Amino acid sequence: MRHFRPVIAAMLCSVAAFSMSGIAGAQQAEDMSKMPGMKMQMDTAKAPGGAAAGKIGVLDLSGGYVKAMLPGQPVGGGYLTIHNGGSSDDRLVSVKSAEAGKVELHEMTMQGNVMKMRELKDGVIVPAGATVSLSPNTLHMMFKQVKSAFKQGGTVPVTLTFEKAGAVDMSLPVTSAKGN
Repeated sequence: MRHFRPVIAAMLCSVAAFSMSGIAGAQQAEDMSKMPGMKMQMDTAKAPGGAAAGKIGVLDLSGGYVKAMLPGQPVGGGYLTIHNGGSSDDRLVSVKSAEAGKVELHEMTMQGNVMKMRELKDGVIVPAGATVSLSPNTLHMMFKQVKSAFKQGGTVPVTLTFEKAGAVDMSLPVTSAKGN
């Protein structure tokens, strides 16, 4: 078992590094770059070509995708932009997928030099007239108990359920694990 500890630690660091790619903001990037041995790749908020899009009620969904999973990676990340064109708030209350035993809505923040991730059990509010992005390094979908690793070029089916608009099915393309 001792032989596997460095490998497991390296995989966890790799997962954290790829999960950290995103729109963290200049201050977070600066904080991360000062950490010994830590280099953070910053993605833009731009979705990859061929990203999934859809509409349900007054909600426009765009830029949907998941990242390919690295060997041994226990969880996957999914991303999406939601625009509420209506006059009242809505809430993304749950996400389900046949490819994962559980999908949680998460928020990632930096507190000093520590990455904190927490599940948003009450969902994600989508204010009236606003756009909310689930993107790397911020709000995102966390796929757990994945049946088989997401592979680049594949797709992951999801059902997004909103408090007011209802449920919509989408098929999210799988992009490179390293970013868009």
